[in-house]
Amino acid sequence: MTGLELALVAFALMLLAIFLRVPIGVAMFATGFIGTWIVLGRPSATLSQMKTLTYDTFSSYSLTIVPLFLLMGQFATKSGMSAALFQAASDWLGHRKGGVAMAAVGACAGFGAVCGSSLATASTMGQVALPEMRKRGFSDSLSTGVLAAGGTLGILIPPSVILVIYAILTEQNIVKMFIAALIPGLLAAAGYMLTVAIYVRVKPGSGPTAERKPIAARMKTLVKVWPVVVIFGLVMGGIAGDWNWFRPGVQALFTPTEGAAVGAIATGIYGVATGGLNWQSFKASILETAQASAMIFLIIFGAQVFNSFLAFTQAPQAMADWVTTQGFAPMTVLIAMLVCYLIFGCVMDSLSMILLTIPIFFPIIEILDFGLTTEEAAIWFGILALIVVEVGLITPPVGMNLFIINQVGRDIPISKTYRGVLPFVASDLVRVVILVAFPGITLWLVGVMF
Repeated sequence: MTGLELALVAFALMLLAIFLRVPIGVAMFATGFIGTWIVLGRPSATLSQMKTLTYDTFSSYSLTIVPLFLLMGQFATKSGMSAALFQAASDWLGHRKGGVAMAAVGACAGFGAVCGSSLATASTMGQVALPEMRKRGFSDSLSTGVLAAGGTLGILIPPSVILVIYAILTEQNIVKMFIAALIPGLLAAAGYMLTVAIYVRVKPGSGPTAERKPIAARMKTLVKVWPVVVIFGLVMGGIAGDWNWFRPGVQALFTPTEGAAVGAIATGIYGVATGGLNWQSFKASILETAQASAMIFLIIFGAQVFNSFLAFTQAPQAMADWVTTQGFAPMTVLIAMLVCYLIFGCVMDSLSMILLTIPIFFPIIEILDFGLTTEEAAIWFGILALIVVEVGLITPPVGMNLFIINQVGRDIPISKTYRGVLPFVASDLVRVVILVAFPGITLWLVGVMF
């Protein structure tokens, strides 16, 4: 059996284990460990390789950014930022047709700027906005659909844990990945708002208008969301801004890891100042961050073991060579990869998809000619992969965000959520087509700033 054949068999067995509800990190670790044992032929060599791999994985300084951004999201969730964001957006947009649903999208985008987690954004904003939308007469389908879709902005609008993991895996600049995600993230929010506007006109009874608030009242609620703007500006400005005037010879004020620490501290201070973060919620934030970090690190370690096995088999290089010899058009290969993400998204979470596929797909992307530099192609593909992974979070029947929102509105049939989210899936697919056709939309801001 060749290395490529062994890798394909191992991949199939790993997917089978995942479908049988084996934890994804465990499935990747077990498959990679056994596969490495077969390739090396000696258990002692395999165990020695595991020892080195374990240390190399968990001693990585780059990974410290993950729990810091998760802690930042926990503090933001507990501090009451979500309610202030939704109230401000509702006051400014609520008088429009379907405006409260548009406000929910805007609030999800704002919360995603200080959270970095799709599931946390969907859960938190669902608890804040769903009761309000139902009270104002919005249909259950639109209410749950827009919140499930809006929750995906949590991983697209930086800072994003998934983007950090992608950057580490592909050895890309984290700051450039964050900058590249800004315009696609804003396009996503605009697309969702446009979808709401079309939805309420096609189904007039699904999204009523609210009373127009006086400008003084709107300004008052707008002032309450200044901490979100300040924290986002502090984190992104600190890691991506030009600070030569402040520290000669140093462009960035701090590294991405330092920026994550500053963001967590700033969010925590805001929570304490507003009373939303007390001793009990602080301990809960630390515990939940530790649990989420442990889960992520287990998946990362399992992926590293499996990727090490793939490296021994030289399967990624063999697949890249095969694609080259077949003469497929680069866009054809790219579209096939994106379709794979859509299929995987029906049964897997976003982090697992990225960790599982990037070691296989990325070597192929590196050798394809898209008319871009290697770095530009890596950044562009990373954003596209993130967007399609995000679509998987709201794709029936197993989109994670759909079940998160359904848990918030337990009396709403999941079938209504499925119907409500489909227009937003269509909006996402249109956005993917646009970004595939015009890579400059993703890369323009990176080119301006670097």
